[in-house]
Amino acid sequence: MSSTELPDVLAAVAAPKPGAVAVAEGERLDSVALPGLTLNVRSRPSTRSGLPPALYVHGLGGSSQNWSALMPLLEDVVDCAALDLPGFGDSPPPDDGDYSVTGHARAVIRYLDASGRGPVHLVANSMGGAVSTRVAAVRPDLVRTLTLISPALPELRVQRTAVPTGLLAVPGVVGLFNRLTKEWSAEQRVRGVLGLCYGDPARVTPEGFRAAVREMERRLALPYFWDAMARSARGIVNAYTLGGQHGLWRQAERVLAPTLLVYGGRDLLVSYRMARKAAAAFRDSRLLTLTDAGHVAMMEYPQTVATAIRELLADTGELAAADPLAAPVGDAESDVVADTDEVSEPDVLSDPRTVRDRGAVSDHHDSGSRS
Repeated sequence: MSSTELPDVLAAVAAPKPGAVAVAEGERLDSVALPGLTLNVRSRPSTRSGLPPALYVHGLGGSSQNWSALMPLLEDVVDCAALDLPGFGDSPPPDDGDYSVTGHARAVIRYLDASGRGPVHLVANSMGGAVSTRVAAVRPDLVRTLTLISPALPELRVQRTAVPTGLLAVPGVVGLFNRLTKEWSAEQRVRGVLGLCYGDPARVTPEGFRAAVREMERRLALPYFWDAMARSARGIVNAYTLGGQHGLWRQAERVLAPTLLVYGGRDLLVSYRMARKAAAAFRDSRLLTLTDAGHVAMMEYPQTVATAIRELLADTGELAAADPLAAPVGDAESDVVADTDEVSEPDVLSDPRTVRDRGAVSDHHDSGSRS
């Protein structure tokens, strides 16, 4: 679980008008009206026509802006679009007030059905990972491949650093938190979020920090902001307690789409130890672990994540580029661990090199007989 309204670490974003949502160069925003909800969609035109569609789904407290660093790195192989889930980013609350994981999954499915974009390469972070796991399990016809970055899947031993976020789900806690923090500035709040979500907050540029502060000020002015946060947090906690066929781990076992899993060694919200369990649960999975990344690897190390997604598409015959070797094969953004036998405790490798210098980007697990 996370509060990931974080800055874009790539290109400059023009200072928005007060109250306006930031739009990076090359992006466009559209409002899509559906029965019971309206969704803001951030897209980036592909470099050529006919590319397969990709859909990006953010986490708790985040928005489609969380994908602005990654989308330009994949625009030559997929047609990129990112949703603001109901009540987040520039999407208003849903008419029925349903912020459960199932409610958010229903919003994604409605968008895909209405837009005709499916099947898509579905890419998600944190709460969006839980939502997208459910989408892939119940509507396999809508998903070509699945990429989950620090997915919020149930943990028996939740990290202590994740407890405060989970407490947002408790009735009355949001009101108490607001009273205790009413004197906090937007800058203080952003520094707290960065410390929670980034492995190294120093990677954020001054310009990116200022953009995040402006967005924080905009979000805090929305009358439904804290309600959307609290109800969505409650939805995650409720999803954690579900058993049987509706349990998220059981649904992970039902996912048919080839899956890429990305975990950060410095993630304070989703335990690094869960990587091995997730790799075993998804029947056709590849695992990428980044020892220096926190909760939002696609923002911290977008090039490394983009390379892994390209390799997933190449491995599954989905890469649209004529020569996949022409695509970037890695960088020195972060140390990468990809050990098929064990996902170890986070460590610091002394000589960072490219992904391929460290070995395979991802472990590949295929347990096709799982039911």
